[in-house]
Amino acid sequence: MLNDRDSLLRRLHELRSEHRDLDTVIARMVEGGPVDQLHLARLKKRKLLLKDEVAWLESRLIPDNIA
Repeated sequence: MLNDRDSLLRRLHELRSEHRDLDTVIARMVEGGPVDQLHLARLKKRKLLLKDEVAWLESRLIPDNIA
C-alpha cells in the first residue's frame, strides 16, 4: 500500500506541476496579443482534464472513515 500511495503522490505532484505550467502558458498567450483560439481552447481543455484527475487522485488518497 505504501508503494501505491507513493506513486499516487508522485503522480499528483506531476499533475499539479503541469496544471501550473499550463496556467502560466495560457496567461502569457492572452497577454501577448493575437491568440490562436483553437490552440488556447485545447490548452484550457487539457487544464480542466488535469484538474479533474487531480481531484480524483486526491479523493483516492483520503482514507475512508466510516463513523
